[in-house]
Amino acid sequence: MISISRSERAIRNVKVKTKVSGQFRNTDEKGADGCVREDLLMEKKINNMAKKNGTVAGEPLEKQLWKAADKLRKNIDAAEYKHVVLGLIFLKYISDAFEELYARLKTEESAGADPEDKDEYRAENVFFVPREARWSFLQSKATLPQIGKFIDEAMDAIEKENNSLKGVLPKVYARQNLDPTGLGGLINLIGNIALGDAKARSADVLGHVFEYFLGEFALAEGKKGGQFYTPRSIVELLVEMLEMLEPYNGRVFDPCCGSRGHVRTI
Repeated sequence: MISISRSERAIRNVKVKTKVSGQFRNTDEKGADGCVREDLLMEKKINNMAKKNGTVAGEPLEKQLWKAADKLRKNIDAAEYKHVVLGLIFLKYISDAFEELYARLKTEESAGADPEDKDEYRAENVFFVPREARWSFLQSKATLPQIGKFIDEAMDAIEKENNSLKGVLPKVYARQNLDPTGLGGLINLIGNIALGDAKARSADVLGHVFEYFLGEFALAEGKKGGQFYTPRSIVELLVEMLEMLEPYNGRVFDPCCGSRGHVRTI
């Protein structure tokens, strides 16, 4: 259980941070039934996408997304493709959260709200995403040969606006071994999934997709893959040990807990 890379740690830390701040509460006014209906609609959308990409309908969303994304990988090494895919998933996540708050602030402009004010987003524990880094902008450029350059510039722009992400996000998209067509296909693929809006956060879509992808990349990389991924079975074992020790005020020392995935599991 060795520590994961800075970019992967940043993504998981965002999940822990937002969960602590209460952003993972169910904000659907329709209640639990509304969340179920939303999940079914999302699953239907992924199933339609899966048919186009040769995956099997009825499988978990994250598994279908992985199969489609892996199909676009072609001959790129898994260790390198990992940063490409996970970086885009994180970008989609923060862009979704930003766009949702942006839309709300737009409706409150008459009351003095400013959708372009960074402090509005800091107050809500949401990353500020500049125009050239928003998912809608990138998706509009997905078919262009320079799409890799646009994504790298988007990562740079986000780091400049958010000090906590400085030097963390991957900027590997303009490399010559990345096919622009495949990269554009990956953007359109991920664009079909809501990751960062309130309903997606309540269903922890990012967590399921991210964890599943980490596991698949670990398998694809072989012997060195475990350096950035702790299998769920190990996490569950540690959690069970903690639960057994709780009445006795016992503790388990895990110096390589990495991104605190165990905390999320608890």
